[in-house]
Amino acid sequence: MKNRSLSMIALGAAGLLAFSGCAAAEAETVGEGNSDNKDLTIAVFNGWDEGIAASELWKAILDEKGYNVELEYADVAPVYAGLSTGDYDLNLDVWLPNTHKSYLEEYGDDIAELGAWNDEAKNTIAVNADAPIDTLAELAENADLFDNRIVGIEPGAGLTEAVTDNTIPTYGLEDMDYQTSSTAAMLTELTAAQKSGENIAVTLWEPHWAYGSFDLKNLEDPEGTLGTAETIHAYGKKDFSTDYPQVTEWLADYKMDLDQLYSLETAMFVDYDGQDYEPIVAKWIEDNQEYVDSLTK
Repeated sequence: MKNRSLSMIALGAAGLLAFSGCAAAEAETVGEGNSDNKDLTIAVFNGWDEGIAASELWKAILDEKGYNVELEYADVAPVYAGLSTGDYDLNLDVWLPNTHKSYLEEYGDDIAELGAWNDEAKNTIAVNADAPIDTLAELAENADLFDNRIVGIEPGAGLTEAVTDNTIPTYGLEDMDYQTSSTAAMLTELTAAQKSGENIAVTLWEPHWAYGSFDLKNLEDPEGTLGTAETIHAYGKKDFSTDYPQVTEWLADYKMDLDQLYSLETAMFVDYDGQDYEPIVAKWIEDNQEYVDSLTK
């Protein structure tokens, strides 16, 4: 009887060890970041394609790592407000030092900077490449060549604020019709003008897939009204690093240059006409696996 009891104990211990081994193997399979909260909401600015691309990429990466990622689209101001209250966990499209300066002044104490992933961004007023002017200083004198208008994006965008407060008064463009509605409407007008061969002036920014799809040039801004090159940052809710320590580490090292970003944007917004980006991003990841793997090492 004693030998049988010892055998049962041994078998139980072996089973426990085997179970522990399976659990450890399963934990390894899920990947790093097991101390993280697995539910994560990324807020995405409506119409900001570089942010949409980066957010879809990280959703795919984190889903693969065992997270449950939701993308929620909103305008710029509600995103900052939502990050400050913890209603959103993360945004990947904060432009500094100029474009989102006013939002950081308002909400900066209640959100957390997680890293800068691109330092080649800039705001512009762009025209068709064969337009007869090269600088913003020439635009007022040649306004009639552009139907006396500048086609803008969302009224609440930092770029819209810079054009309204700085560019227009500096270069005497008050008599031009500055039209603001949405990025989608601007791109529709830009597409139509490119097809018809007409001159057009639009507010735009780099990085944007339009530069790879249309023949454009940026008007020089000798007075610096639109600022110089900016950096694109990831920002999270204030306690993001506590809830997501592993994701915090990954985002701190995240970098994506213009060539990589334009490649992803082209796959999503130019070569594909639809809204289901998951298979498009999955194919891009497959084609750029070494780079993507490096983001979570």
